[in-house]
Amino acid sequence: MAKQKATTEEPLEKQLWKAADKLRKNIDAAEYKHIVLGLIFLKYISDAFEELYARLKVVEANGADPEDKDEYKAENVFFVPQDARWSYLQSKAKQPEIGKFVDEAMDAIEKENASLKGVLPKVFARQNLDPTSLGELIDLVGNIALGDAKARSADVLGHVFEYFLGEFALAEGKKGGQFYTPRSVVELLVEMLEPYKGRVFDPCCGSGGMFVHSEKFVTEHQGKVNDISIYGQESNQTTWRLAKMNLAIRGIDSSQVKWNNEGSFLNDAHKDLKADYIIANPPFNVSDWGGDLMRTDGRWQYGTPPTGNANFAWMQHFIYHLAPSGQAGVVLAKGALTSKTSGEGDIRKALVENGLIDCIVNLPAKLFLNTQIPAALWFMSKKFPSSGGVAESRGGQEILFIDARNLGHLINRRTRELSQEDIDKITSTYHNWRNSPPLEGAGGGKFPSNGGVVEDRGGYEDIAGFCASTPISKVAELDYVLTPGRYVGLPDEEDDFNFAERFAGLKAELEEQLKEEARLNEIIADNLKKIKMPE
Repeated sequence: MAKQKATTEEPLEKQLWKAADKLRKNIDAAEYKHIVLGLIFLKYISDAFEELYARLKVVEANGADPEDKDEYKAENVFFVPQDARWSYLQSKAKQPEIGKFVDEAMDAIEKENASLKGVLPKVFARQNLDPTSLGELIDLVGNIALGDAKARSADVLGHVFEYFLGEFALAEGKKGGQFYTPRSVVELLVEMLEPYKGRVFDPCCGSGGMFVHSEKFVTEHQGKVNDISIYGQESNQTTWRLAKMNLAIRGIDSSQVKWNNEGSFLNDAHKDLKADYIIANPPFNVSDWGGDLMRTDGRWQYGTPPTGNANFAWMQHFIYHLAPSGQAGVVLAKGALTSKTSGEGDIRKALVENGLIDCIVNLPAKLFLNTQIPAALWFMSKKFPSSGGVAESRGGQEILFIDARNLGHLINRRTRELSQEDIDKITSTYHNWRNSPPLEGAGGGKFPSNGGVVEDRGGYEDIAGFCASTPISKVAELDYVLTPGRYVGLPDEEDDFNFAERFAGLKAELEEQLKEEARLNEIIADNLKKIKMPE
């Protein structure tokens, strides 16, 4: 008897993605994501509604009304009109006018739920969307979490929604990075900051991933989700809509996630907010940010940022919105660690001297979809909590530098991600450092005689090539340059670094890139030949 091949079944979300992508046909990923994510959202709110509807039906004799909108509002459930319910739409899925039915359903839901006004996509009756494919997509989405209770269904649908956001971002490439921060980067930021309780703010929130993972972090650590509240702002309305759906499908209150097309600098939607945590990935090196209109803005407490680059405007915007004991974890282009143009070096110096910089993490290349610009994480705090077991003087006397450039693994030729082990390595280093006493003599500008490591520091110690706790005086000696490589040195095992071997490896990588470029040029040339020029 022939042996059966052992097969490993793919996770549900991967199977669904492959099936949904097959139905895309001639639609761009940028447009198709609103169709698919809109249907997943519709399935979520319909499932939640149907479950409460069934419960109200049982107690209808006692005065409950299954068609009373107030019954749903009291339970924080969206009211779904008869012709917008999933069961109704699925019964119409094979009809050629199904696109019109779905658009009308989205309109009806917005009219009944003020918080969804202007949020839901109405793109289902477009001519480039084949009605048969749409019907098949509705059947596909209809099978997600089929038969599960509301709590389980919401979790499954939320996970699928988040997974699809990432896959669409990959499919869109550079444009995808405008609405999506890679999951591993978000997880690293959240786990470094540990936002258990308080106000979480992201003034360039994209599709809301920072908020989703903050709430997930609290839940996974047996905390109370209601102990944190979220505040956000987004200047791209289409992206803001994705954020509102992403948060709603997770049951997260998004009433303080605002949109305006002027953006956070020119029209700050949360002027008076002082946040306990700021987690953000602002666009890198933006030149057209309105700086010439804001030369005397009150947020520029550490120096006026240059009109040609928004990096240090973002930094000061974050600091302005921090509560007295607030903490921030943000992504910035690596150039901000060293730049001295147009006063940026002076602003960085002021941030260091005022004890605001807590930790710098140099990230691996290829983590971000929309740019190949090298990036680093900046962790800032206004003041260490006196109850946290950390000496308050540490924040003003030392900076932890972590060089994580060699971590991560490629998931395709152009994109890298951090593993959970990578994230744990970075976060445990940071937390051990924060929970240890400051370096002996750090304020005096000298390392201890053993090279900068105190024997008993609560589990933290410098690791050559990876991390170093550095006195501010040493940073001042290096002209306030914050590149981790300047401080962590080379790994011990690289003392006998083989330059010939490394050069050969780099040469091979370059040759491979040149081959790929030549192949793409050939494809472009072939396609140009096929284009019939007008006579």
